[in-house]
Amino acid sequence: MDSRWINAVNFGGIQVCDEKINLTVATSHQSENGYITTVSSAESERAAYAFIPQTPIRSTDAHLEEFSEAMRTVAKALRQVVEGKAAAQAEAAEWKRKYELEIASKERKHHNATKGYSNFGNDKLEKLTSQMALETASIDQTSCCGNHGICSHQILQDECPGPNRKPDGKIVERKAPFRLLWGCDRDKNGQHKHDFVSFEKGDIKTAERSNKQILLKWESPPQTVLFVTKPNSNSVLALCAEIVRWLKEQNNVNVFVEPRVSKELLTKDSYFNFIQTWNNDQEVKTLHTKIDLIVTLGGDGTVLWAASLFKGPVPPVVAFSLGSLGFMTPFRIEQYREYLGNVLKRPFSITLRSRLQCHVIRDTAKDEIKTEEPILVLNEVTIDRGMSSYLTYLECYCDSSYVTCVQGDGLIISTTSGSTAYSLAAGGSMVHPQVPGILFTPICPHSLSFRPLILPEYVSLRVQVPSNSRGQAWASFDGKGRIQLGPGDALICSISPWPVPTACLVDSTTDFLRSIHEGLHWNLRKSQSFDGPPA
Repeated sequence: MDSRWINAVNFGGIQVCDEKINLTVATSHQSENGYITTVSSAESERAAYAFIPQTPIRSTDAHLEEFSEAMRTVAKALRQVVEGKAAAQAEAAEWKRKYELEIASKERKHHNATKGYSNFGNDKLEKLTSQMALETASIDQTSCCGNHGICSHQILQDECPGPNRKPDGKIVERKAPFRLLWGCDRDKNGQHKHDFVSFEKGDIKTAERSNKQILLKWESPPQTVLFVTKPNSNSVLALCAEIVRWLKEQNNVNVFVEPRVSKELLTKDSYFNFIQTWNNDQEVKTLHTKIDLIVTLGGDGTVLWAASLFKGPVPPVVAFSLGSLGFMTPFRIEQYREYLGNVLKRPFSITLRSRLQCHVIRDTAKDEIKTEEPILVLNEVTIDRGMSSYLTYLECYCDSSYVTCVQGDGLIISTTSGSTAYSLAAGGSMVHPQVPGILFTPICPHSLSFRPLILPEYVSLRVQVPSNSRGQAWASFDGKGRIQLGPGDALICSISPWPVPTACLVDSTTDFLRSIHEGLHWNLRKSQSFDGPPA
């Protein structure tokens, strides 16, 4: 085997030289006549290891060094991808395992609950199972009701277990229980589609959804109706008297009215001595425990006033249109017998209209607990500059994130129900009332790039007047109850847990589209003339 003295060896562009090294070829050597002679692997390995430490690098290729660095970066990225994929697969397997355990646990509970009643008849067993499902729904706030179409925590329970006796001897019947149903199609096994998102094998996708129209079904006939009427109108008062008489004589319903209306009706006719009312603010706070249904006679302002009477839960509202422009009053007064008869006896569609819960925090308050009473609004809260000649200067935060500084005439924070009110006039978008969100609309901002926002309903907005503000600001709630905000004061707004359920004439979407077509003449234009086919 040949041994050659090598003065310089070139390995992939790296020139290595210093002294003469006797290098034995590692694997093979091609002779001059073209034949290949092999050497032992042990001998070649010893030669390679002996060569590497004895060969210092005099100079390096800059391109090779850059390429090596890039390869190390790629290897690191690939390693992170592999690790991330393994973590995602492990997490998906854990979620799948928890899901299977939960399904198995529910099946065992159902099997154990019905095991002892196998001797019952089919009718009795079905009745017992249904009763147990209702009892479980009232206890387990996380389980799904299955047959009744809405999760148990969404079932509104009666807060009055028995009749209420007033000091004057009048008896108010217990509230009529009802159930809310998703207006959705059933699949083959009779179960409703509740899941919006499915998670399987590390992939997220949206599941089949229902049409999400919500139905209200009375479990027992409603007994008490509250009438809220447009003030200072003799024609509305006459209609109220007519409907109250019809409800009492045809349906034997207890009637509540406002103190003002009670005085006017009793002055008109002593026949109405059966109507009931309240005498102080303390009785107003417990009004929701007595009222099954609210009937409003007026426009959207009357609906706003009716909602403001309830600081907590709000009974279903049937709004009759007697105003000039109404987006929440779908019912015509001429057919009140038909509409009220259907509402009292049959399931009907409702729209759950979100309300904003507003807290005013004064700069002089030592902590957020010592604040003013919360204010609930159905349309919007408006912060404007009032009589000041200076622009409003407001700092806005969404949860803990800074949003922007408002400089202009003011700011509107609106519900989706209020999107067709002041927010629309200020350039905001029209939003379906069932869309969960909060509208953030500036009023004449001092910037052309300040466009309206729609934020998710779970956030809290804080609007603060900075300490260095030149002027003060004023906040109004649904167009009334103006409150002055000085430097350092803040207004916090979030979605209230108590929505306003309004009855639909058809359904939520149909009523909304009809209101913007009829009320706003939305996209109404003349049709193009047709003079025949083009030449």
